[in-house]
Amino acid sequence: MTSSLTARSRMLAAGALSALMLSASAPAFADEAKTPEPGVISVSGEGVAAVAPDMAVISLTVLREAETAREALDANNAAMSDVLAAMKAEGIAERDLQTGAFSVQPRWVYPDNKDGETREPRIVGYTVNNTLTVRIRDLARLGAILDSSVSLGVNQGGNIVFTNDDQDKIREAARLDAVTKAKVKAEAMTAALGVSLGRITQISENSYAAPPMPMARAEMVMMAKGADSVPVASGENEYRVTVSVTWEIAQ
Repeated sequence: MTSSLTARSRMLAAGALSALMLSASAPAFADEAKTPEPGVISVSGEGVAAVAPDMAVISLTVLREAETAREALDANNAAMSDVLAAMKAEGIAERDLQTGAFSVQPRWVYPDNKDGETREPRIVGYTVNNTLTVRIRDLARLGAILDSSVSLGVNQGGNIVFTNDDQDKIREAARLDAVTKAKVKAEAMTAALGVSLGRITQISENSYAAPPMPMARAEMVMMAKGADSVPVASGENEYRVTVSVTWEIAQ
């Protein structure tokens, strides 16, 4: 009986030892069978599309002052109505005319208190500002429109931003340029290393539009001195797109 128990104990111990050895060796076999991760290469390329602007956005402000807010507002309304009528006569569509800002502000006088007597500030009049944002799609009319707006009572503003109507199409050209440059750069690098490009694992982009050079900015006081119409220079707009691409390396 004792001999039988001893033999059985030896069999159980051998089985446990065998299981332990298999368990310990399993990770080793798994590591040997695991496929190594491929190397990657990440590059970026910048594409540029430079085009002449086909649209201008201008800000025209009418400022009027009077002793009362009512008088200042009435004067401002009359001048701005003339400006709006003139813009429509120039062929500017309703969708391209937008009130950008409007305000009624008191004009304060702060007395001198040198004699030691305290005097309260007082209102001596009111100022009304009304700003009209205009999109001009026919740039050939820009100078004449600026000139006529001054004649009609615009006396502040005059900043001009040149832009393009279909910016998506322009950015698409810059995007394709960026992708081409990124691929050429990656192929040159892998060729030098004696490897080739595999599948793309990641791609991203970042885009922005640079202002035109030169960018016209002029005050209405300067514009009023023009002979027939305001001279403007539209320059070119630059649209830039940066693309970052990551490839696996095929060896």
